[in-house]
Amino acid sequence: MSVSQHFLDQIALSRQEYELIVARLGREPNELELGMFGALWSEHCGYKNSRPLLRLLPSQGAYVLTQQGEENAGAVDIGQGLCVVMKIESHNHPSAIEPYQGAATGIGGIVRDIFAMGARPIALLDSLRFGPLSEQRNRYLFTGVVAGIAGYGNCMGIPTVGGEIYFEEAYSQNPLVNVMCVGVAPKERLVSARAAGAGNPLMLVGSGTGRDGLHGASGLASRTDPHARYDELRPAVQIGDPFLEKLLMEACLDLAHNHAEWIVGIQDLGAAGLTSSSLESAARGGSGLEIDVAKVPRREEGMTPYEVMIAESQERMLIIVKKGHEDDVKALFDRWELRSTIIGVVTDDGLARIRDGEREVACLPVGILTEAPQYRREGVPPAGLAELQTFALDSLPDVADPGAALLRLLSLPTIATKRWVYRQYDHHVMTNTVAGPGGDAAVMRIRGTEKGIALCTDGNGRYCYLDPHAGGAIAVAEAARNVVCVGAQPIAITDCLNFGDPNRPDVYYQMEQVIGGMAVACHKLGIPVISGNVSLYNETAGQPVYPSPVIGMLGLLADVSRRCPMAFAQEGQEVFLLGAELAGDASALAGSEYLKEAHSLVAGRPSIDLDREVGLQRVALAAIAEGLATACHDCAEGGLAVALAEMCIAGGLGLDASGLNLAGRLDAALFGEGQSRIVMAVAPEAGKRLAEVAAAHDVPIAYIGRVAGERLLLGRYIDLPLAELASAYEGGVERELGA
Repeated sequence: MSVSQHFLDQIALSRQEYELIVARLGREPNELELGMFGALWSEHCGYKNSRPLLRLLPSQGAYVLTQQGEENAGAVDIGQGLCVVMKIESHNHPSAIEPYQGAATGIGGIVRDIFAMGARPIALLDSLRFGPLSEQRNRYLFTGVVAGIAGYGNCMGIPTVGGEIYFEEAYSQNPLVNVMCVGVAPKERLVSARAAGAGNPLMLVGSGTGRDGLHGASGLASRTDPHARYDELRPAVQIGDPFLEKLLMEACLDLAHNHAEWIVGIQDLGAAGLTSSSLESAARGGSGLEIDVAKVPRREEGMTPYEVMIAESQERMLIIVKKGHEDDVKALFDRWELRSTIIGVVTDDGLARIRDGEREVACLPVGILTEAPQYRREGVPPAGLAELQTFALDSLPDVADPGAALLRLLSLPTIATKRWVYRQYDHHVMTNTVAGPGGDAAVMRIRGTEKGIALCTDGNGRYCYLDPHAGGAIAVAEAARNVVCVGAQPIAITDCLNFGDPNRPDVYYQMEQVIGGMAVACHKLGIPVISGNVSLYNETAGQPVYPSPVIGMLGLLADVSRRCPMAFAQEGQEVFLLGAELAGDASALAGSEYLKEAHSLVAGRPSIDLDREVGLQRVALAAIAEGLATACHDCAEGGLAVALAEMCIAGGLGLDASGLNLAGRLDAALFGEGQSRIVMAVAPEAGKRLAEVAAAHDVPIAYIGRVAGERLLLGRYIDLPLAELASAYEGGVERELGA
């Protein structure tokens, strides 16, 4: 057939890729076959621009149970016959078009990835990026996304326990909506996503198939500037039904845990719908399949085979049933009031045969369909990057009024409390939440054991913009540092990597440098990446978002009752800074919130010493394990002064550091964002022992002051009442929203 460039653009295939398909098949594909190629060769499904780089990331470790990319999510062994299953994914482009449903169906999709493996979801987290809330469109996107996450997660009865939000001009009109789900399962009950065994039926369960979500993977996830194509791409946004998904989840868990002998595998229908779920399952099982689209239940009249195979209608699962147990599985789903229909069968010829009744409408080799081409491009540093990195930060005037600067930083939406957001989430449902949103990491108990897990999401796009390699390493290190601050040993990562158009040499440079930096940090810290997602083409009007790797970190606590809080808890406790001396160097201002707020600059070159980071984390874990630490908090956005203020506000107690003397630049000492620093409070008699632990790991330690009173006193520099600090911090987001 003659293929128009318009159709190739619609399914995000290049002319060269079309010619490669023809060469591999030895013939021209028909429209349905080409649509299936477009879906499976999309960046979202095929990872054609990112897979060669992702191989740099370590995927093996002592706790790891699954091979990266072989299942719906990654799994790690936490002992006592249990495993944790987790994954993070993006729903950026749909959320830019329709924020509520885009975010809601992002939650629905990531939850299905977890229970498809036989794991019960116990926690949701998010990582969100928006433009400044001073713009009406950004306020609309922000409130809609938060409502969508809350609406779907709350209805599912899964707590949303943590996350992070940044507000930056680079994300205007193109928000980043990354969502993470974590589940727990008995190891022996894990379910595969493989289709194997010739003659085994393929059963479709859940919602009917409609036209919503057409070209979601090949259109929304593989195009630039969705806002500019609103009318065209709006139908590609899926529509969610969380109450139906709740039934689907419980039924699939019933099947996996109580009747695993009836099935071969379970696969959710997400991006690219029936095409990806069936073909990827067949590829994993080394099999073929035959599907009759005429048997697929539909919500709309007149749907074509093309629409049925490509649509991304939500709340659907594909069950690979063992032959002879069709009636058993159907009866189970009937009890859960879910429609189930056998639509096809596993074959052993390696072909994907799609029929519409008696008529064969597509016939393709599974291997060719699921083996997208891979590209290794030549990256070029963005224009002007060298000038930004070498900007003379020490030429800027030092801070004149540190107290006013601190209050302003605390009120910035990126730093201020996100209570306006997380009070919309039910974060205590299921009663596993030990520490919810607002701290360094959420902590969940593992029922039936003394164990706990710590969870966080982290990633600073501004750092990655200024130095992609260092920024990638910092994202990993800070995520690990955050779970360490609650007393958990980091054991695994799931990542979501958000970039612009990879065909642009400057964007590809950012990708390869960020992933390279992440790989170095993962190896140094000994933490494998067990699952993840890549989201590309995040651009508006030709301007890419900041390179934004989001790290979902899992930490393990042997005894959840020993977790360390962030808040100052008792007067008289001594406060120390681990990891740095109390001196301010201008380089610490690189990429900082203070530099942006005080000087309207995004400049400098962030850096990290990973050897120092390893030592710091070991000191913190040792101090918490010994029972020395009474409070612990990472120094991040806003620097030391903001970290101390947050600990005071959280505990309702002040800090007397009136004897504090700071050397060098005052702005850098107070508000610089140098890495590998933790504030720790200990009982008065424990300070000497903490210093010994730090010295054993060659980690510097500095005395700050004592928990006391109702003011934050930092030398002669800052003297502010706790109430004024809290007022700035607690109302930052609401003031921007006009709420």
